[in-house]
Formats: sequence, C-alpha cells, structure tokens
Amino acid sequence: MIEIREMLRLWLEGRGLREVARLSGTDRKTVRRYVERAQSCGVDREGGAGQLTDELLTAVIAGVRRKRPNGKSQAWETIAAQSGQITAWLDQGLTLTKIHILLGRRGVVVSYRTLNRYARTELGFGKRRVTVRVADCEPGSEVQVDFGRLGLLTDAEGRGRVVKGLIFTAVYSRHMFVYPTHRETLGEVIAGFEAAWTFFGGVFAVVIPDNMKAIVDRANATEPRLNDSFREYAESRGFVVDPARIRSPQDKPRVERCVPYARSNFFAGEQFRDLDDCRERAARWCREVAGMRVHGTTRLHPAEVFATDEHPKLKPLPDTEFDIPAWAHPKVAPDRHVQLNRALYSVPGDLVGQRLTARVDTRTVKLYWRGELIKVHPVVEPGRRHTDPADLPAELTAYATRDLEALQRKASVHGPHIGAYAAAVLEHPLPWTKMRQVYRLLGLIRRHNAEAVDEACRRALEAEAVNVGLIDRMLTRGLTEAPPATTPQPGTASRFVRDTGDFAVRRSS
Repeated sequence: MIEIREMLRLWLEGRGLREVARLSGTDRKTVRRYVERAQSCGVDREGGAGQLTDELLTAVIAGVRRKRPNGKSQAWETIAAQSGQITAWLDQGLTLTKIHILLGRRGVVVSYRTLNRYARTELGFGKRRVTVRVADCEPGSEVQVDFGRLGLLTDAEGRGRVVKGLIFTAVYSRHMFVYPTHRETLGEVIAGFEAAWTFFGGVFAVVIPDNMKAIVDRANATEPRLNDSFREYAESRGFVVDPARIRSPQDKPRVERCVPYARSNFFAGEQFRDLDDCRERAARWCREVAGMRVHGTTRLHPAEVFATDEHPKLKPLPDTEFDIPAWAHPKVAPDRHVQLNRALYSVPGDLVGQRLTARVDTRTVKLYWRGELIKVHPVVEPGRRHTDPADLPAELTAYATRDLEALQRKASVHGPHIGAYAAAVLEHPLPWTKMRQVYRLLGLIRRHNAEAVDEACRRALEAEAVNVGLIDRMLTRGLTEAPPATTPQPGTASRFVRDTGDFAVRRSS
C-alpha cells in the first residue's frame, strides 16, 4: 500500500506516467492501471494527496488486483495442474520456450513470464549449483593442467595454423607456465610436461589434468583409465595423476581462468616467427609478466611465492630422457608372428589367434600374455622380421629359418648316403631353392624304409644322378637291389655279336 500511495502521490503532483514509473521503479502499464482505477474511484488532481485514504487505497487495489483466495493467480493455478508434464519435459532436456509452445497446443494459454516464475520457484528450473571455495593445498603438492586455444600462427608457407596452449598452474602460488603447440598428441603433451618441469625447476607431487585423450583413455568420476604410455611416464617422473571429471571445471578452478588470460595478455596482437619463437616468448612472459603480477585472489606476486614456498618442496628434476613407449594389442598370425609398426616378431608357444599386449619403444619390443612377459625382441625396421628359432616348432625350424646345415644333419641321421645325397642336392648357387627336394627325400623315408632309401641314394651317387624324382621311381619300381651277376658259357656266342671282319675298312686301289 505504501508503494501504491507513493505512486498515486507522484501522479497527483502533476507528473506524467513515464516519470512516475521511473521514480517509483514500476512498469508504466502498471502505473496506468492504478491511476485509471483511482480516477474511477473519484480521485482528482485538484483534490491533492489528502484523498489517498486507506479506504480509497483498498478500493483501488481491489479493483486492480483480482481476488486470490490462496494467494495465487488463475494462470498460476492453471500451470500447477500441468506440473507433472512440465517436469517430464524438463527431464527430457526441452527448453522452457518449447514447453510454453507445447502448453499452448494443449490449450493452456499463459504468459511466458508466469511459466518461468513457476518453473523457477516450484520446479527448481535454472537453479545454479552452490559452490564453495576449496582450501589451497600444501606448497609443491598440486599443479593443474589444461589445454586452451590461443590463436592462429602463420607458418613458413603463409598458412594460419591453430596454436593451443598446454597451461600449468601451481595451486598454492598460482605461478603458471604456457607451452604452445599445434597438436594434442602424446608426444607433444609429454614434451610440454618436460618443459614445465624445467621451467619450475622440479616435479609436483600431483597433476590434475582435464580428460585429454593423450592422458585419459576412459573418463570416469572415480576410476578413470589412464593412457598406458602416460601412466608409465608419470611413474618414471614420480607424480600422481588425478584427472578432473567430465564437464566439471570446478575440479581444476586455478587453471581455468588462466586460459583466457594467456590468450588475451600473451598471444593476442603478437607476431611470432615460428612455434619455437612463440614457446621462448611464452616462457619469458610467464616469468616476467604473469609471474610478477599482483594476483587477484592472493594479492601477491606468484613467482615470488613460488620461489619462496613451493620450489624447495618440489621433487628433483629427472636426469634421463624418457623414451616414449607405444602400447598395442596385436593378434598372433598362423605363422606365429605378430606385426608391429609393419615389422614381424616371433611369439613363443601355441598362441595363434590370441591377442597379446605389446610395448614398443625405440630399442625393444616386449610381448605380454595375460600380464606376463613372454618375449623380448630388438626393434627392426619396417618390412623386416625378427624370428627366434626357439619360438617355432622343431620340425619347421630349419625350413622357416632356411638353416641348410640343420637340414643336412637331419638327413644324415637316416643314413650316410642319404646325407651325402642331400648335400649333393643342396650344392647349388641358390641352395634354399632346393630345400623342398630334400624335404621330399625325407618324405620317402617315411613311405619306405631308411635302408631302401639309403641304397637308392648310393646307386644314384655312383651314377652321378642327382634327382630326387629318380630316387622315388627307383623305390616305387623296386630297383634298389643289384641284379645278379651272370657269366657267359664258353663256346656260345651272343645273339647280337657281329664278326670282326664286318668292321674291316676296305681301301680302293
């Protein structure tokens, strides 16, 4: 009533509706409704402010505001009848504007402002989650990491390439480091971490990154799965990885505001020769500008706080370069080899068709089966293979490795003439092309007995006939035994013996 009395008093003083609305903080249409109702009740500008009695104001209010027995308007009651349906639509992700349209199709015609007020007060629509400031950790304990877009950098060919910043922010001191890069690969991320440890002069105990693919394979609120290579890197450097949850910037608030700050204060408006120049100037900007500013929360210089409180608490810098491994899950082929980086490596045991876990670095290849290391190979070039003869079956080792001496020894076991015949077969400019003939010769031993094959090889060697097919025919036709010796009877001539005179040469006179 006090507000309405003041509204009418200003009007009685001769002010216009627009000015009354501005001075009273009320909508101009609302002022017009109250003034028109007061005029219908007999209020006149000539009568002055004495006309505004409590009885008059009660009549004016009753004429403008409809009676609400329960304190709610009719539109409010109409919307309340659709509360269940509105809640279901909100759960489906529909916007309130779309819900207003759907209610109109159902014949529920209300203003959007009334619908919005009802959804906010009764259904909790648009309520923001209450957040609290988290206390800072101990000095040197945590560093938060985030990727952010900085801008475009023109390369040598005149093309603009996107530059992203891998940003590190120390939680306690707010000291930050920016590592510009073009890609978010594992190699670039680890290179950024190495540059950050060098910049800070030590390693933090805990790293809180976002769910970048180079670090997190599968995001989860309580049990995230880290990338195997990055987990191995974290173990080698002695820090723990605690990824933030998906779409939860409050898990790493110290670094969130550093992304737009680095973009606007460092990168914007600058000209860089190349990416190396950008990285060098980024490190200098972090030391001289970002590190020496007065932080808005701590009201201190981050670089000074870091040097005094945090740097002594960091773990020492690594003294060795990290060899980034690659993890894969190759399938064992029928030839008992797996393919990694287009090279082949042998696998021990009968694991054909199984999936192994392989770790590959610049020097070695390690193969695991169900968590157990089963083989270690040196790295070979693409297109080559590394086969350990012990990984292959004994009967196939000589063939797979083209071991001619082992093949000849295997033949000599069955007989000296068989071994000599195998050596004669392999005596060739390209001896491995004759290995199949030796295997055929060994197959004849399984079909016939070794003594028969040895005798056939002896007779073939005497005749200097080096042909395994001939040995096969001899064994098949039973020609391995020598024919009995026959002596001609005296006084009998052979059927085809000719007289010596038939060979005499006659000379013409």
